[in-house]
Order: sequence, then C-alpha cells, then structure tokens
Amino acid sequence: MFGITDVTTYIIGTILIVILPGPNSLYVMSIASRFGIKTGYLGALGVFTGDLILILCTVLGAASLLHAFPWLFTILKVFGAAYLSWLGIKLLIASVRTWSNTPQKITADTASEVSAEVHAYRTALTISVLNPKAIFFYLSFFVQFVDPAYPYPAISFAMLSFILQIISMGYLTILIFSGVKLASFFNSRYKFAAICVACVGFLFCGFGLKLATSTL
Repeated sequence: MFGITDVTTYIIGTILIVILPGPNSLYVMSIASRFGIKTGYLGALGVFTGDLILILCTVLGAASLLHAFPWLFTILKVFGAAYLSWLGIKLLIASVRTWSNTPQKITADTASEVSAEVHAYRTALTISVLNPKAIFFYLSFFVQFVDPAYPYPAISFAMLSFILQIISMGYLTILIFSGVKLASFFNSRYKFAAICVACVGFLFCGFGLKLATSTL
C-alpha cells in the first residue's frame, strides 16, 4: 500500500519510539504543567513542524550532506547541545525561584512571565530541528519500510510521515493533559514542584551533553 512494505510493524515500531523519553515530549509536558493546555499545544505544534522539517531534509538528502561535510554535523551538534543546556539552566533557575517563593507569589510570577518568557512554539521547533541525529534516525527508520520498486517514493515517505505525526500528536496530547493534572497537584506543593522542575532541568542538561558527545 503506497509503497509501504509492512504498515503494522511500522506502526508498532513508531509507537515504541515515540513514547521513549526525549527533549521534545519532556518540554511539551513541562510547559503544559506550568502554563496550561493552550501553551502545551503550541509546543506540540512546534514539535510537529520540526519533525516535518527533519523528514523533508531527510528526503532531500540531508544525511548524505552531513556525511560529506562532517563539520556541518559538528556545528549543528554544538548549537543543539548548547541550546538544550541553556534550557536546562533556565529550568534550574526557575526551580530555585519556585523553592524560595510562596504559592501566591508563584502564581503571580507565572502569570506575568507567560507572555514575556514563554515562546512555546518557537522553543519546541528549535529543540526539534537542532538535533542532527534525528535526521539519521528518520533515514534509517523510514527506509526500512519503503518498497524500492515503488515508482513514487515521495508518496511512501509522505504516508509514513503522516502516520508518525498522528501517533506523535496523540502521545503529546496525553502528555499535555497529564501535565495539566500535575499542575493542580503541584499548586499546593510548591517545594516538591521546584524539585521536579530541577529534575527536568538536569535532564535537559543531560540531553545536551549526550548530543555534544554524539558521533556520526
């Protein structure tokens, strides 16, 4: 069907890959818990757009380009690692502020910071595209399910991308509403919330370190 060799296996593999913890899903859940459903979906839309860009780059041969010019991979890797680490540091700072503030002050600060500091779509999009390893993942994963004899491989990639995005958005929706539920739990437990935010910050720093030490 549409040049896809095994749809069932692809769907199962995609689900397993999507639910693995990563910076995209972690970011969407964290902003949903802090700023609500609307902001969470803005982040999810950023992830959606970033994935589409990476898939398009993969189809156009970005992986071959990075193999031919390793210094491009190094530049992307450094910028991606620095950005993830910067987000982690911001979260660590936010956790310190949350720990030292009263619940009333946290609510006021949060309300005033949404428009000034939270750019969910842009941040999620940047997290998605500043990861050259994702290009290689898409290439190595997608190519396994494209029939080489099919005359229109672009259609095959489009269908595989559509399935991936449906699964991804479904999973992000679950995370968004889970994050909102967590927010109500954290409202009266702000010190515990500060610890959780700090853990997320350390995870982002860890993602940055992992990307910085990755190789082709």
